[in-house]
Amino acid sequence: MTNNSISSVISLLLYLFYLGLALYFIYDLIFKKHNPSKSLAWIVVMLLLPYVGLIIYIYVGRDFRKNKMYSRKGLHDERLKRELSALQVEQLNQAQENLPADIASHKKLVFLALNNSRSILTVHNSTRLYYTGKEALEAMYESAGKARHHIHLQSFIIENDSVGTRWKNLLCRKAMEGVDVCVIYDDFGSWYLPKSFIKEIRTAGVHIEPFGKVGFPGLRAMINYRNHRKLLIVDGEEGYLGGVNIADRYYDGGSSLEWRDTQIRIRGEAVKQLESSFLMDWYFITHKNLRRRRYYSYQLPYLEEDTVPETCYMQIVSSGPDSDWADIMQLYLTTITEARKCISITTPYFIPNESILNALRTAALGGVEVRIMLPQESDARFVHYASLSYVTELLDAGVKVYMYTKGFIHSKTISIDGTCCVIGSANLDNRSLEHHFEVGAIIYNPAVSIEVEDQFDRYLNDSRLIIRKAWDKRPFRHKVFEQLTRLLSPLL
Repeated sequence: MTNNSISSVISLLLYLFYLGLALYFIYDLIFKKHNPSKSLAWIVVMLLLPYVGLIIYIYVGRDFRKNKMYSRKGLHDERLKRELSALQVEQLNQAQENLPADIASHKKLVFLALNNSRSILTVHNSTRLYYTGKEALEAMYESAGKARHHIHLQSFIIENDSVGTRWKNLLCRKAMEGVDVCVIYDDFGSWYLPKSFIKEIRTAGVHIEPFGKVGFPGLRAMINYRNHRKLLIVDGEEGYLGGVNIADRYYDGGSSLEWRDTQIRIRGEAVKQLESSFLMDWYFITHKNLRRRRYYSYQLPYLEEDTVPETCYMQIVSSGPDSDWADIMQLYLTTITEARKCISITTPYFIPNESILNALRTAALGGVEVRIMLPQESDARFVHYASLSYVTELLDAGVKVYMYTKGFIHSKTISIDGTCCVIGSANLDNRSLEHHFEVGAIIYNPAVSIEVEDQFDRYLNDSRLIIRKAWDKRPFRHKVFEQLTRLLSPLL
């Protein structure tokens, strides 16, 4: 057999192997109840990009939620949350006619969070909101500096820059003082974090671990499921969550004129739920249960003595491939459908699924004032154009779309009717709603909700309202690029 014949046979075998794999994955997409639009997008990618499209799908396209890649079953916190949520559902059902005013109009949302993510409704909490990364990072730094016995820090991004170095030095110092310091960073989000940074922090006694290491052989399973949560818990008494990562650009804006974000500080019962979220992530990574340490021996809130006199009803919702449902997506959808007067949304990336998009349009057509604020400039150009592809149909339904012009707005907030708001780490895009590990706080408190809406109003001073006639006159190349990116939006 000649060399040419051998090459032809090998080529044929490789092609048949590729064809078999492609047909298998296409069958999987068609017959296993995947999202139809996403399935169609992936099939187009595999057909138009032979070999390359298949490789991309294998590594980032498969749905591991259905395969139970992560599981919370058997964990102490999960068992306790199930017991407490079931008890609370029963008690709330018995008190249907006598519910406190702050939650009476949001029963559907309260029950949803209890049933899908076992999010205990806490009562005694106090809050403070920060609207710039600089303010939030300074407050977090001050709180961590006062830690007496433990610091739990979780960040999607930690960078080896001025802010990252400052935090490294603080965490090392606290560890050497005897404070128990545990840090989780996402291995993909912190891709450029050098090994020397991690070695130095570990040498000082800090327990630091990456979430979802990106590398063979686990690349296929992990690359599409990132831990996007940003949490800080100090002594189990004070907690922070929101959109702020540990990097210079969150502090000084980087290349942007300024960096707008929203971070919330919580004191009270809900902090224990943040702690619980962190501890379960730590268990996923290390298979070690920190509950065995004396400072983490407490139970979840609702069974504990009140430590904060203020009343602020709150639920902490965590979502990810470890849950049976896309909890954050369901939370956003229900929040939107509960609105009767107004909805105010800030998000840096807007790639909604069909359910969220229809809910927004339906609300606006039904007379609800729907306001959405997006950044005029973005740190992800492809995603930005995909976001803009939804503007026309929003405008047609009467949704008011604003572009923030004074830098980059990274806030992830929803407020409805001046009575309820959601603040967290999740963007209104497919990746946050379906794949990423996210966390958010549902706050049933008019004062907090109105504060979020007032901040939205202040953003209007540095924003422009998109007018349909002017929008239609944007360059044709922009329209083409928007639609091309829209075709791939189910994959983003």
